[in-house]
Amino acid sequence: MTLGILTMTLATLTAMSCKDGKKDGATAPMSNEMYQNNDQNQEGSKMMADNSSNSATNTIIDNYLQIKNALVTDDQEAAAKAGGDLFDDLEGFDMSTYSSQEQKELTDIIEDAKENAEHISDSPIEHQREHFDLLSKDLIDMIAITGTDKKLYQDFCPMYNDNKGAQWLSTTEEIKNPYMGSKMPGCGKVQKEIN
Repeated sequence: MTLGILTMTLATLTAMSCKDGKKDGATAPMSNEMYQNNDQNQEGSKMMADNSSNSATNTIIDNYLQIKNALVTDDQEAAAKAGGDLFDDLEGFDMSTYSSQEQKELTDIIEDAKENAEHISDSPIEHQREHFDLLSKDLIDMIAITGTDKKLYQDFCPMYNDNKGAQWLSTTEEIKNPYMGSKMPGCGKVQKEIN
């Protein structure tokens, strides 16, 4: 980038010092090159922003999955720790690269997800599962806006919550039910693949 700026400066000075050449003809190619470089820089910045928001989303997903895995094995303490970590990640999520409408939606989703993560961090396991149900909905909504480069499966347990059912996200097709835990770990089905 520095080399490009140096080259543009040198070319501009050369064009300005040449009295025989036409000003418009001498500077037009440089202007086109500047626009091309500017477009490339903007695309690069957008890609970096996308990568950093994907990275932040992936960190949130990783902590969510730790909660899920802890609930599958009925591990209240591990779920609580992951809930606290998730709360911190949600608190620090940068929404500046999203449109104002997306920011508004993300703000609502993240506030709700933080409340659920906080409950998971300091509740008995059955209450953790209740908030995991709500958290799963929040995360599904969040990923619909932010996207992710992770391959995820949206699973469904028809028996949870008096047969009202509940969704969750997983990285494998194999069903490992966080709502039934060790009682019925294989209860459920894959609803859809994300990504």
